[in-house]
Amino acid sequence: MGYNELVFPEGSKFLVTGSAGFIGSNLVEAILNLGYEVRGLDNLSTGKRENVEEFISNKNYEFIEGDIRDLDTCMKVCEGVDYILHQAAWGSVPRSIEMPVFYEEVNIKGTLNMLDAAKEKNVKKFVYASSSSVYGDEPNLPKKEGVEGNVLSPYALTKKVNEEYATLYKNLYDLDTYGLRYFNVFGRRQNPDGHYAAVIPKFIKMLLSNEAPTINGEGKQSRDFTYIENVIEANLKACNADRNAAGQSYNIAFGGREYLLDMYAQLLNALEIEIEPNFGPERIGDIRHSNADISKAREQLGYTPDWSFRRGIAQAIDWYKANLS
Repeated sequence: MGYNELVFPEGSKFLVTGSAGFIGSNLVEAILNLGYEVRGLDNLSTGKRENVEEFISNKNYEFIEGDIRDLDTCMKVCEGVDYILHQAAWGSVPRSIEMPVFYEEVNIKGTLNMLDAAKEKNVKKFVYASSSSVYGDEPNLPKKEGVEGNVLSPYALTKKVNEEYATLYKNLYDLDTYGLRYFNVFGRRQNPDGHYAAVIPKFIKMLLSNEAPTINGEGKQSRDFTYIENVIEANLKACNADRNAAGQSYNIAFGGREYLLDMYAQLLNALEIEIEPNFGPERIGDIRHSNADISKAREQLGYTPDWSFRRGIAQAIDWYKANLS
């Protein structure tokens, strides 16, 4: 069962933090399509107002411009909310290495503010974005919850700390928390611009402009690329999950594995072009291989992803063709 068949109590209200971002805006859209109320919070530092402009006229949608680093704002937006989907954060491993203090303030303090506000306002479920980066230098594949290595970046550390706080809030305050370890999410509305843009949208935009992208390293790294529809399903099913599944973290991926060179070849094939890539140095702090064991999410959240990389990349390319000027 996908997420379109999920049913929540009548009048349910969702809060999506980072609602003007890539994942957040897709969650807003999906929840509104299900017929429930959504309150969005974003300070528009990395999110874009254009991502949520189409929802402003929807009577079930409310947008609040605010910052998760401000506890009063967090308390305000949690008022009357049943479910929180906490996506607000600063991403990018390389950028976090350059700005560790800032990442602590946003990703750790901001998440702690949200956890505390959720506790005080008696929110039913607190679902939050973690990351596959918490596996660090653990070499074994597939990645399995409970077998983590040493983290390799400040970004990864912030996600690891968030998981520890979320478990504490379950154990100390009985707040139902669910950590979703995203594996290389891609899809519509993902920003292709800037030095820290994710690889898939960046490559698609460059290839559409007949430019040669740069692959970091020799391209033999592998990733469990995960289409946005799978992530939407995971978030909503976590909101519907049994309380016994709370206080834990779950791998959210398709469970596949694509080498960067193969991913690049699939992009060329889908776009029906031939452009030789450039090769640059490997990025500090990057995990070399990524492949998820998703059995725990299947068993405890009812997560059944059906969007493969090949299916998702075709949809993503169509979206970028239609929306990139």
